[in-house]
Amino acid sequence: MRALPSVLLCLSMTLASAGLAQPAPAKAKPRARDLGITFGGRTGPNNAITDVPGVEVGHTTLISGEDRGEPGQRAVRTGVTAVLPRGKDGVAEAVFAATFALNGNGELTGTHWVEESGQLSGPVMLTNTNDIGAVRDGVITWAMKRDLAWDLGLPVVAETWDGFLNDIYGFHVKAEHAHQALDTARGGPVPEGAVGGGTGMMCHGFKGGIGTASRKLPDAEGGHTVGVLVQCNYGARRLLSVEGVPVGEELTDLRPCYVGARKPEGPFIGNMVACPASSGVTRPTLNEGAGSIIIVVGTDAPLLPHQLKRIARRVSLGLGKMGGLGENYSGDIFLAFSTQRLKPAAQARIASVAMLDNDHITPLFEATVQATQEAILNAMLAAETTTGAKGVRVFALPQDRLVKAMKKYGRLSPAPAREPQKPATPKRTP
Repeated sequence: MRALPSVLLCLSMTLASAGLAQPAPAKAKPRARDLGITFGGRTGPNNAITDVPGVEVGHTTLISGEDRGEPGQRAVRTGVTAVLPRGKDGVAEAVFAATFALNGNGELTGTHWVEESGQLSGPVMLTNTNDIGAVRDGVITWAMKRDLAWDLGLPVVAETWDGFLNDIYGFHVKAEHAHQALDTARGGPVPEGAVGGGTGMMCHGFKGGIGTASRKLPDAEGGHTVGVLVQCNYGARRLLSVEGVPVGEELTDLRPCYVGARKPEGPFIGNMVACPASSGVTRPTLNEGAGSIIIVVGTDAPLLPHQLKRIARRVSLGLGKMGGLGENYSGDIFLAFSTQRLKPAAQARIASVAMLDNDHITPLFEATVQATQEAILNAMLAAETTTGAKGVRVFALPQDRLVKAMKKYGRLSPAPAREPQKPATPKRTP
């Protein structure tokens, strides 16, 4: 197994005591904006969903075992990601929220009440398909320890299927792994790629996972921040497009393959070839489009639930520009929330909330589309080539060849646009 960047690992003492391997640290890989791929707009200081004030993100990453297709071997490549709209300190304080499904072949628990009430209480959790129940239970038991079981009684947990790389029927994610993701959540830079719930995911035939990005609107447009986090596990290689460049047509090799003596058996992998021949294979080796993507959008703009529904719908445009179709076997499910305060004053029955005038909402639509694209590409760029269940190997998106393709079509930007960090206020001396 290749070493993963240290920024992609958030392993707890629980995992260490369980004997899970902790890969050696490695230098973090450049993100899209570092390569000159900006998708337009100006980012916040971290270019992450945590640029929205108060938002925190945590991961638990489970990596252990080798599997060359031999009976009894288990390759664990999975985990949990937690997004807390108000951080741990305000986890039980509701936010306005809404959901939208471009294609519903997936699961996002707790959304009936989100749609009914227009509010989200608690975190948004991301994991693999078979362990969604364990993570849901984990949120409740975590809340019970904090006397918040009633407030967080309908956890919102999303999934995508990592069965190509992870021993998904081993049910390796437990409630304590959800606890760890919640306990380690913090603001600032967010680890990306093969981390947390994205550890075993694929994207457009390359290694995928967790990615994030943000946009900071100019003061003349309200100065609001939009942040996006994705768990990227969708898409056909031939449709991958970056800033209009047909990257999937330029990078037709490096298809998923297998190592070991035995060809993998199971659904969707009948055309897989052995890895020594994979670099020359230009045809799909998996059932392309059989995956999913979960996208979470946060903003500090004062939006009501029906406006957040509009934001969630615009995620589809960013996904489509990257090459997503909402394929039949893909669960493309999105959630958007606003962090404006909803709680009424003490003893009051009526809460006073604000609403952005619809005449000024379009810049938020554009910011959502831009950040969605960048978050997807960041997920792919951060990920490392991974070998997992049944010896299946999925390659990382080669950054040098991506840059070459972008240059070929004249689509690299000379200078990334980023919201500058504010200088710290100097301390006065007595």
